[in-house]
Amino acid sequence: MTKEHRLGVAEINLVKRHLKINQADRSDINAAIYEIDKLYGIDEVTYEESTNFINLAYDASRLCIDSLEAIIMNHNIKISDDLWTRFKEGYYRFVDQNIKDNHAHEPWSCHKKP
Repeated sequence: MTKEHRLGVAEINLVKRHLKINQADRSDINAAIYEIDKLYGIDEVTYEESTNFINLAYDASRLCIDSLEAIIMNHNIKISDDLWTRFKEGYYRFVDQNIKDNHAHEPWSCHKKP
């Protein structure tokens, strides 16, 4: 059974990200979540207050982690600067770029008729 996704989200390009944030004002977090939730290509965005994680599900062929982090930081929310979070961000960037590149790639074959 597959879940119905929002408009602009293809399941093949769907990624789920978990960003740890430092303590922030709840109104700033709500404003950031509201702004991110309106983006074309976002499937889901939530905040876990007990762990200070913002959970994102989006189509990586349309959005990338850097643009979402920029929105979060524009609302005076700081992404945690610990080693594990930085490692995950690098991995997220790599995978997002790979999905975007593969989505735009046109398959080529030498057996194609001219």
